[in-house]
Amino acid sequence: MAEAGGEAAPAGALYVCATPIGNLEDITLRVLRVLREADLIAAEDTRHTRKLLARYEIDTPLVSYREHNERRQSEALLRALLAGKNVALVSDAGLPCISDPGAVIVRTAAAAGIRVDVLPGPSAGLTALVLSGLPAERFIFLGFLPAARSARGRELDELEGLPYTLIFYEAPHRLAATLGDMAARWPERRAAVTRELTKLHQEVCQGTLRELAQRFAAAPARGECCLLLAPVERTPAPPPAAETVLVRLRELTAAGLSGREARAQIAAEYGLGKKELYRLWLTHAHEKGGG
Repeated sequence: MAEAGGEAAPAGALYVCATPIGNLEDITLRVLRVLREADLIAAEDTRHTRKLLARYEIDTPLVSYREHNERRQSEALLRALLAGKNVALVSDAGLPCISDPGAVIVRTAAAAGIRVDVLPGPSAGLTALVLSGLPAERFIFLGFLPAARSARGRELDELEGLPYTLIFYEAPHRLAATLGDMAARWPERRAAVTRELTKLHQEVCQGTLRELAQRFAAAPARGECCLLLAPVERTPAPPPAAETVLVRLRELTAAGLSGREARAQIAAEYGLGKKELYRLWLTHAHEKGGG
């Protein structure tokens, strides 16, 4: 497309829009404005998105953008963006690219110099984290585990010992099997299952992995689920004996390190504080002077 004088039309912008994960009232005013003003909406499931648009009387044209046509459709969307069209990208729920399609067009648009803007909003993983009551200071979002049990087991083995809250999405028909695999490894580890977030039948179930595995084996889950594991609780190592530290100090100074260098290395090796190390150093210096 060209304007008068032969100059190319300015490129459009890609707007990555968060949409409700359940309750349709959980949408921002900014997202509603962009959905109305965009030239095109790329939707994971056009039938699902039409329900949201109908609720807010939005009639912007829709195109399909889903896992199976993501690469091909990204090329078409890029052409529209380069022609000056503004495109809004939505998934069925939450923020695109988070266990949903979207990453390809975001990378493609950014590489072409297209403006990409993210409109924040609902997130199932973060909503589940807060609702679960598990520690939220440090966490890892891991999306969906593999459906095959052997592959799922290998991935769980790689997560052994992580001191973070772990957040997973899981299909309801696989939840009991996944919980069973986890309970076999960490039966007493605290966990939570949330389902149907922000909907009428929202539920959060808390307990050990053993308890949750038994519960959902007896009564299979319904609806969208998030599974969260509490961080691994580590028992602090006992402080080293003073003689052990002194022996190490003597070894390091005998090897030519200065007192400051030796203390710094000891601090890293044993996790000791400066005051305790300095006290031990004085003891070492006194013994050396007395000898």
